[in-house]
Amino acid sequence: MDRATLEQRHANMAAIRSTNTAPERAVRSALFKLGFRFRKNDARLAGKPDIVLPHYHAIIFVNGCFWHGHVPFAVEKLLSLKNPSQKKKVYSAKACPKYHIPKTNSEFWVNKIKRNRERDAKEIQELIEEGWRVCLVWECSITGKKRSEKIRNVSEKISLWLEEEFDKTFTEF
Repeated sequence: MDRATLEQRHANMAAIRSTNTAPERAVRSALFKLGFRFRKNDARLAGKPDIVLPHYHAIIFVNGCFWHGHVPFAVEKLLSLKNPSQKKKVYSAKACPKYHIPKTNSEFWVNKIKRNRERDAKEIQELIEEGWRVCLVWECSITGKKRSEKIRNVSEKISLWLEEEFDKTFTEF
């Protein structure tokens, strides 16, 4: 049972930011320290990416595990490319301790997260088809114990992906 009233729960959920979150700021700061320059939340691109690196024709999304459904079971979103017989895996099946379905109003949350995942996959595919390289950073990979070390490691992996792995159109950390 939810301990908060409907009004309190609504106020809590309404206060959650969609841009400039702590994980986004941490990744941006680490990349800036490595010498990368970028735009943030570019509304001209599908999904309004958190970080856009035009020089590398690359985009980085920093996703919250709950809101974007970093699920602990093997669920893959397969998308059709231009040829319907050709499919592409967009999400992996990594286990995530930060994602769980709330016990209250579970059906709503299952549907909400499912719609978010479908929207994310569609936007990622659209960006890839437009020629962008896309990186997805999950909140769980840069938070928790040894947070600064995790952020540094992920930003170094992003740096390697940006500067050397040009053929890799999608990656996630």
